[in-house]
Amino acid sequence: MNIEIIPFQKHGDERGMLVALEQIKNVPFEIKRIYYMFGTKQNVRRGFHAHKNLRQLAIAVCGQCTFLLDDGDEQKTILLNDPEKGLLIEPGIWHEMFDFSDDCILLVLASDIYDECDYIRDYDEFQEWTK
Repeated sequence: MNIEIIPFQKHGDERGMLVALEQIKNVPFEIKRIYYMFGTKQNVRRGFHAHKNLRQLAIAVCGQCTFLLDDGDEQKTILLNDPEKGLLIEPGIWHEMFDFSDDCILLVLASDIYDECDYIRDYDEFQEWTK
């Protein structure tokens, strides 16, 4: 499984730092939806789904969390803990998030608006779909 971590250019001085996210330039798709998760307890796991068509870019803008990624053949875990890097989640990748730090804010940019029909929420169904 090829996992892509996208580095972002930061700009800053003694006043602080800034990272600009621009579709097509450093986000490899048109952004149609933005959402973020916060206040997730450390012992809670989230996600448990894959998308048929949606592309996502996940960024831990504060704190950290761990992603489990699964393409149906291989699993990898990725720690997100740097606001200067984003995890690209392509269609057909089952993903779960866990080990959230108390201060974790996970920002997600998505290539399309919410569509329940794009979700695969059952792992057995996902495995069949990836064959």
